[in-house]
Amino acid sequence: MTLADHEDLRAAQLCILAVPDAAVAPALELVEADLGPSTAVIHCSGALPLSVFAAAKSKKRAFGSFHPLAAISDPHDSLAGHTVALASTTKELNALLHAMAKALGMSTIDVPETGRAPYHAGAVLSAGLLVSLLDGAVSALEEAGLDREEALKALVPLSKSALRGVEARGLERGLTGPVVRGDVAVVQAHLESLPAELGSLYRLLSRRALRLTPALPPETRLALERLLA
Repeated sequence: MTLADHEDLRAAQLCILAVPDAAVAPALELVEADLGPSTAVIHCSGALPLSVFAAAKSKKRAFGSFHPLAAISDPHDSLAGHTVALASTTKELNALLHAMAKALGMSTIDVPETGRAPYHAGAVLSAGLLVSLLDGAVSALEEAGLDREEALKALVPLSKSALRGVEARGLERGLTGPVVRGDVAVVQAHLESLPAELGSLYRLLSRRALRLTPALPPETRLALERLLA
């Protein structure tokens, strides 16, 4: 791999700061003197607003962000088919970022600066914390006597099938399990079988599932609400 030199940086149309959130401002400070006056700078953070660039020496420079909604755990993971959240301070940079997304096979969304934190929280819930949830599911199968590797091998296809259902039919129609069926006795048996930490997680997520099941009979809903309180 050939590293960019000073001339490359000065001639660049775009400088991408693909660094941890806390390093974005220091990274800009390190490279800004080597950038050309028209070189735009973007970060790849989901949580940081563009105000992170407020200390930039050049006030005429365009700034933006390019945050792929993709769980990248390996350098070879593809971005094609994913969505990217864009923000920019100029129309010209906005057009360039859209062109980048198109070239990568990505769709785009625009996130208001004031909404960065809840947007990123939602992204984390759907990816990193989904892995944490799967870890909880694996632990539940360990309670049943399975080893972790066997449990994970069984549960990953199940999780994929749930996501395919949501993709095809939406959240409400894609929901499965005892809550949507109104199986109060099954939910109670689950809670009685789980350790306290997993039981709390099960209750929290089941209460969320209740919000997606408006057609339950009132008496069944009340019984589940009391059980999950």
